[in-house]
Amino acid sequence: MAKDMSFQAVMDRKGEIMKAAIGIDYDLFESGSIAFDYERMMRETGYTLQEIETIQRETGVGNTPLLELKNLTKLARKYAPFGKGARIFIKDEAANPSGSFKARRAATSCYHAEKLGYKGVIAATSGNYGAAVASQAAMRGLKCIIVQECYDSKGAGQPEIIEKARKCEAYGAEVVQLTVGPELFYTFLVLLEETGFFNASLYTPFGIAGVETLGYEISMQFREREGRDPDVVVVTNAGGGNLTGTARGLIKAGAYDTQVVGASVSLEGLHMASDTQFNKKSFTTGHTGFGIPFATWPDRSDVPRSAARPLRYMDRYVTVNQGSVFYMTEALAQLEGLERGPAGNTSLAAAFIIAQELDEDQIIVVQETEYTGAGKHIQPQLTFAKENGIEILIGDPSEEVPGKNIILPKDPSYIKIDEVDLNRIRRSYIRNCIKHNSTKEIDKEDLKFLIKDTRSNEKFVKSILEEFGVEY
Repeated sequence: MAKDMSFQAVMDRKGEIMKAAIGIDYDLFESGSIAFDYERMMRETGYTLQEIETIQRETGVGNTPLLELKNLTKLARKYAPFGKGARIFIKDEAANPSGSFKARRAATSCYHAEKLGYKGVIAATSGNYGAAVASQAAMRGLKCIIVQECYDSKGAGQPEIIEKARKCEAYGAEVVQLTVGPELFYTFLVLLEETGFFNASLYTPFGIAGVETLGYEISMQFREREGRDPDVVVVTNAGGGNLTGTARGLIKAGAYDTQVVGASVSLEGLHMASDTQFNKKSFTTGHTGFGIPFATWPDRSDVPRSAARPLRYMDRYVTVNQGSVFYMTEALAQLEGLERGPAGNTSLAAAFIIAQELDEDQIIVVQETEYTGAGKHIQPQLTFAKENGIEILIGDPSEEVPGKNIILPKDPSYIKIDEVDLNRIRRSYIRNCIKHNSTKEIDKEDLKFLIKDTRSNEKFVKSILEEFGVEY
């Protein structure tokens, strides 16, 4: 008898579909309540750092250049208090085969898929990861399908996403483009079940472990070049995998004193799953529409337990406006001769301000760049924004209202960052743990897990549990 392929029936089978498509029995790590054994999951289903370095070298991934941005450092010092203005560096991940750090994730996923005997890989992504998976799949002789959320109901597609589809197709992948809505995950599950392909998810242990080499390289390169670790690493934050993997790599290098800062574009007030608001934003990744929800509930991802858990590793979380990122994109090109895409420049905009807080002898590093292309450039993005009724202004970025206008800073002194209250994010995460597990009472293991997963302390977690009436 034919399987029921209705939306609800497929959703009801998602557990078994995922298990078959990843080859991980996530039940092995569960405790039956809120807690699960995160480190055991990372250890038993991933690879060692040395194994991943070998895997990545096979396809030319990693060992990317570390560049000092001397002209942007001079500019930052012009606006910094006397004696302030840290040296700004950038890790040029655009040097990877597909043009972004996500080649590191894709390298391990495609290697693992080939190792397990899968004939192809599937990824649901509108970002650089699709191109990374397509590139790595081509190198390993695997078929590849990329599922994109690309259009609104009127058929208007974001230029950046369309550019990424072009790149995926250039590597030989089949691209399935959808309108915004719940059909993305449904279509993804149907394709996994019908093809029997591997789920090259962004959020598997081997995907996140693939990014650990990035954090490790940063530490090793700075020790060789400067004789020490950087003081601050700024990471563009969306689903949390970039920050998680980089931080874990820094820890494995012993860079315990390096501060890890997450940075996202502020899209406050816009809903990512709204058909009418989908094209009101000018950034498809690295924004708060992903960064906040995934920080407050990592397991919303396409695997039962996400290996991307940014709250475990984040020392600070800041946001910047859209206009400031466009400004820094152009500044990087015109002052440093580096034309790079917008995602990495989110953390560059934040680093430009944070550098002004630090002493001149300190070091801050932007840990990734990405390639640029026709749909990623500033002008196509701003033109598309205008077509969607967004006003483009020059002035004070603090007055920007996402969905209504984009304000380019009048001069570099107008670039600002806003602090995200991490305790508020931690509170929301604990609340989601309680809600999704229908918890009325927790045990000691749950308490320990919540403390680690929020990078907080027993007093804080207990106060939130008491607020929600949960016994411990």
